[in-house]
Amino acid sequence: MPEFAEAKELVAYLERQNFEVMWAREGQSAYDILDAEPVDALICGLKEEHIDGLRLQQVGRQRNREICGIVVAGPEEIELGIEAMRQGAYDCQLRPLSLPKIGAVLERGMSYQQLVGEVADLQRRLDERYRLGGITRRSSAWQRIYGQIEQVAQSRASILIVGETGTGKGEVAKAIHQRSRRRDNAFVEVNCGALPEGIVESELFGHEKGAFTGATAARKGRFELADQGTLFLDEVGDIPPATQVKLLRVIQESEFERVGGTQTRKVDVRLLAATNRNLEKMVAQGTYRADLFYRLNVVPIEVPPLRECREDIPLLTDEFIHQFAEENDKKIVGIRSHALDLLLEYDWQGNVRELKNCIEGMVVMCTHEGQLEVDDIPRYINRHERELPGMNFRVGMSMEEIEKIVLLETLKTVNFDRRRAAEILQIGLSTLYRKEKKFGLK
Repeated sequence: MPEFAEAKELVAYLERQNFEVMWAREGQSAYDILDAEPVDALICGLKEEHIDGLRLQQVGRQRNREICGIVVAGPEEIELGIEAMRQGAYDCQLRPLSLPKIGAVLERGMSYQQLVGEVADLQRRLDERYRLGGITRRSSAWQRIYGQIEQVAQSRASILIVGETGTGKGEVAKAIHQRSRRRDNAFVEVNCGALPEGIVESELFGHEKGAFTGATAARKGRFELADQGTLFLDEVGDIPPATQVKLLRVIQESEFERVGGTQTRKVDVRLLAATNRNLEKMVAQGTYRADLFYRLNVVPIEVPPLRECREDIPLLTDEFIHQFAEENDKKIVGIRSHALDLLLEYDWQGNVRELKNCIEGMVVMCTHEGQLEVDDIPRYINRHERELPGMNFRVGMSMEEIEKIVLLETLKTVNFDRRRAAEILQIGLSTLYRKEKKFGLK
């Protein structure tokens, strides 16, 4: 706080303006306040008798990065005031102080620092979201992918993300962008597989007015829209051969022409690509350019299917349940263990996307509160409707012999979990115990 007389006057003025003010007359008291109280703003002289103002501002920012720091300097302390602002102070006020001016600066500074805090909080939440759509994966395979993301995010290298449909390739691309130096610029995504062959070039590179029928105005392509940012080409294996040549050029030289145009345009784009196809095989077959494949595949990241990361299923299921319960105003808080067992044993050919859609349907259609049950699981997943391993029967076997085989094979399939076996066979648990005894299986 500035010298005693002006400090007292400043405190009185700020209190009249409805600020809650704490006044420290020496350095240690100021440090104690910073340690004990959530302080929004700090006003101090730079070279008071008992206070090192510059050090105090540094400590304040260490305690609270969003604190609004204002230093008070004499005419001979201007350079020190500039240094304080360089280190993070919001403003420097010169003596003699203008109370209305310092009050206005304080209001602006606190509003600004609040905005800084909100932006930082949003950034943290975005970072978490782009970790994997808000979901943290625990499997060793995904921990390895997280490490790769952190390693490549700051580079300019092209990344090829490979994996089955629905595994989360797009989320990996977003996470790379969000951790890159380009995070504040555009992330532009285009699904090459969803574009008709005739408009792929126009979508990627744009077109000039009159370039083709219907081109009534000039239009920027995805490369121009992604300038200074990141362009994500999903299903890059579906790009037709003629467009592959132009794509290779823009990757190599960072330049292109719009369809129907002659002006060469320069762009600065970080390229990320993804595919569910075997590009190496396509190269060998002559359906994909080898030179383009090598430029795209500078750093490959392979995203495993969900069936190879089954330890992630409980976490994913829990996240999706909470998400869709909130969206649909359902009082669903989890899933029963037997129902989760069914999800764990299913192969999930559609990967995370299929699991997410499955959980959404279960939550929407659920007619009770609490936890999802076995009966809430779709019939195509429910073990009641799934085939058991092949069993050998012969003509002439009695029904009792057939029943014994079915019972025994079912028990083997579920590692002799009798409750689960009873669910599969749709009989009561007591009935199962009775049949076990009858057939001498206990």
